[in-house]
Amino acid sequence: MGNNVNYATVFENQLQQKYARELCTAALTTQGVNFVGGNVVKLPFLTLGGYRNHNRDGGFARADVTNENMVKTLRHDRSVEFFVDTMDVDETNQVLAATGLTNVFETEHAIPETDAYRVSQIFQQFVGLGGVVDGRNLARNNMLTIFDEYMQAMDEAEVPQEGRILYVTPRVNKLLGQSNELSRLATVNDGKGSEINRSIRMLDEVQIVVVPSSRMRTAFDFNEGFAHAAGSQQIHMLLVHPTSVIAVNKHSYIKLWTPGSHTHGDGYLYQNRQYQDLFVIDTRVGGIAINAN
Repeated sequence: MGNNVNYATVFENQLQQKYARELCTAALTTQGVNFVGGNVVKLPFLTLGGYRNHNRDGGFARADVTNENMVKTLRHDRSVEFFVDTMDVDETNQVLAATGLTNVFETEHAIPETDAYRVSQIFQQFVGLGGVVDGRNLARNNMLTIFDEYMQAMDEAEVPQEGRILYVTPRVNKLLGQSNELSRLATVNDGKGSEINRSIRMLDEVQIVVVPSSRMRTAFDFNEGFAHAAGSQQIHMLLVHPTSVIAVNKHSYIKLWTPGSHTHGDGYLYQNRQYQDLFVIDTRVGGIAINAN
């Protein structure tokens, strides 16, 4: 069975739920993206002229219409395979073997790498498109002031107010909880005593997502797994509107080859491939704000 079953299809629902639950940047994933030539994303953008004075003698005033296409090519094509000796896998337990391998790999490698790649790509493309990174040190007495500045800049850039997401490291999230400018909510625990709830998940209707610091760097080395690139900086805070980026998963392949169906020895061969990428939309840099140093 293992030599003709793509477990990415078998596990599709479970993997989607796992990514939605454990992937910090899941909200950035773009659905319904059209590909051209297999690995090219083509994004149409219309530029329309505005109102003009109506001519009551000659009818409507005509304006220009420009239809331009933004073309992006996927680059992050990743794969891995593991060999498991036949004595370590019961022949009737192939699905469980594939499930166990997939769960561990996705949890410890694939999901953290996806977050790391997306965050670093947002930073690099943001800078490449002229975005200015805020290098100030964040502290409990300036956190909200800096956040308000980011929000004001986005308002001026006409970025939609609804749907903005604030990605922060655990340290910055702690600073938010300690902020002198935030009120703390007291809750009563059914007669078991009072406790102070300092958990902050929304700020001015902006969703706050805590991301491990190891995934919030300006650059990564993806030679084997992912590691902090030499000279990379820590990203402390990333405010982004999902419509400012395109994050696509093009292809997912998970397969368990049974003994005899391959030439790598007496055992099971597990293969996993993920083809994806993230692009900052050139005209929507105003929907991104970054603090890093």
